[in-house]
Amino acid sequence: MARKCHFTGKRTRFGKSVSRRGLPKYKGGIGLKTTGISRRTFKPNIQRVRAWVNGRTVRLKVSTTALKSGWVVKPPIGPKNKKKQKE
Repeated sequence: MARKCHFTGKRTRFGKSVSRRGLPKYKGGIGLKTTGISRRTFKPNIQRVRAWVNGRTVRLKVSTTALKSGWVVKPPIGPKNKKKQKE
């Protein structure tokens, strides 16, 4: 299963990290020079949680944004199978 949020669809994004040297012109230098560009990843904060979906408890990968927003319904607390009460 991929690193993806079940509710928001957040997943790993790709970008670039730019290394520069020099003093900016507004600070009195001759400008910034790019010395290297490398690929990097931006990973969302994904948590594995138990959620209540269609009357069943299931494990989902969910971003913390979805958890804070209240999109995840936690399962009810108690035994999995209710035992019959003795008379």
